Amino acid sequence: MLIEVDFNSDEAIYVQLQNQIIMGIAMNLIQEGDSLPSVRQLANTVGINMHTVNKAYSILKQEGFIRLDRRKGAVIAVDMDKARELLEMKEQLRVLLARGRCKNISKEEVYALVEEIYDEYENL
Repeated sequence: MLIEVDFNSDEAIYVQLQNQIIMGIAMNLIQEGDSLPSVRQLANTVGINMHTVNKAYSILKQEGFIRLDRRKGAVIAVDMDKARELLEMKEQLRVLLARGRCKNISKEEVYALVEEIYDEYENL
């Protein structure tokens, strides 16, 4: 899996790393048990500070996407609690839908968008 950082983005670099790893899991580019590059290796490859990679990995660990192993490093371990994930998703969606309402995006447009994105994961 190739990780790329947009240094011109308003999104924090550690968030970009997190999101790309999560997308990689969702798209089956990386799977349960796969090892991620070491903090040092990823930092050198991408050209960022090791602390940035460490922060991304720490958050991914807290959120249940990876586990940290002394011998294997960061390993994909998607052991999230579904109920907790649904609650977090609901809170994030609440804000996104409020933004959409402010821009006059209809419920039908939202449903179509969700269906389109969800289908991308099912058609892999």
